[in-house]
Amino acid sequence: METFFELKKNKTDVRTEVIAGITTFLTMAYILVVQPLTLAEAGMDFGAVFTATAIASFIGTMVMALVAKLPFALAPGMGLNAFFAFSVVVGMGRSWQFALTAVFLEGIIFIILTMLNVREAIVDSIPENIKKAISVGIGLFIAFVGFKNAGIIVAHEQTLVQLGSMAEPGVLVALIGLIGTGAFVALKMKGALLVGILAATVIGIPFGITTVREGFQLISAPPSIAPVFMQFEWGQIFTFDMLLVVFTFLFVDMFDTVGTLVGVSTKAGLMTKDGKIPRVKGALMADAIGTTAGAMLGTSTVTTYIESAAGVEEGGRTGLTALVTACFFLVALFFSQVFLLIPAAATAPALILVGVFMASPVKDIDFTDYTEAIPAFLTLIVMPLTFSISEGIVFGVLSYVFLKLLTGRHKEITLLTYLVGVFFLISLVV
Repeated sequence: METFFELKKNKTDVRTEVIAGITTFLTMAYILVVQPLTLAEAGMDFGAVFTATAIASFIGTMVMALVAKLPFALAPGMGLNAFFAFSVVVGMGRSWQFALTAVFLEGIIFIILTMLNVREAIVDSIPENIKKAISVGIGLFIAFVGFKNAGIIVAHEQTLVQLGSMAEPGVLVALIGLIGTGAFVALKMKGALLVGILAATVIGIPFGITTVREGFQLISAPPSIAPVFMQFEWGQIFTFDMLLVVFTFLFVDMFDTVGTLVGVSTKAGLMTKDGKIPRVKGALMADAIGTTAGAMLGTSTVTTYIESAAGVEEGGRTGLTALVTACFFLVALFFSQVFLLIPAAATAPALILVGVFMASPVKDIDFTDYTEAIPAFLTLIVMPLTFSISEGIVFGVLSYVFLKLLTGRHKEITLLTYLVGVFFLISLVV
């Protein structure tokens, strides 16, 4: 094991890597709760999605561990699951089987693109400020979903949204959870989001929103994935809606994965002298295989998690960190009834705080150049206001192309950016 993962070369040891792997799992285990709840909004079976999520996370992270040998973990991506449930199923009125088919096609395309080494080129075609704004916009969107799920923000006929009743039990639990989890994060507690979710779940018992089912067992067999396994809708694969959805999954996942890999690799000191990520092809393949397997199992796009930085902070430098994290996802399968207890009000604080984490790139956006600032702002503000990640990206890229053209700065637009802009323009008018 020490030789395979080159522990001495990376100035680490087994104990450090194990602790780092556990830390990474604790910081991202909230996805085992949030993912089933999110996809349940699309009509999918909660228990089946829980099992599919754990297995898909195991597969993707294991490929990262054994092929890329990097200390990064994978799981269904936040933001991408919201797009799956709220944009494709609720917004477009498509079935969740349609959405799973799009995720599967995305995974296959990613495998091909990774083998041909073209993913980086596509990512490079998107303006830097829009890349940063996408992260911020998704963060705002996720936070908005959290506020909605908790009942803190509710619908209003005239103003569209308004503040909900602060006396509602679910709202009170969510607010207590938000302040408590926020304090945990500020104190740099390991697994702060997971601890916050569990604490809010316990607090929800006297409030009547957490119900312990009869026959509850701490350890039990995982729920069957039969309700969601291999549930594809092949009859729709040649429709324009499918093309748009697959492209959006590809588009968002590219930034999420590449951005995370670059950011965490830099933090871990893993970047090569020429500024490249070691074994990056294997890392991108882990994302592609995880997504393809996840769609077959019954969950949304699998991507590399920024929470991997927590394990890096603990000293994780090799694939052994990822291997430990992957194993913990398998262990979690046998505690499914614990996760089934958790109400939406208890996960809302985690969603809101993930929004905070994803908003940090806003400070790096260039607001002095309005041909850069306006597209970035439109990207990040349109996402939550339209309840659609794809619409934010469309507005951002199109405004960028038009502003650069109208101000005589067309040379700053790459050929691939033009092509992406044409595709988005067609998507708006068709």
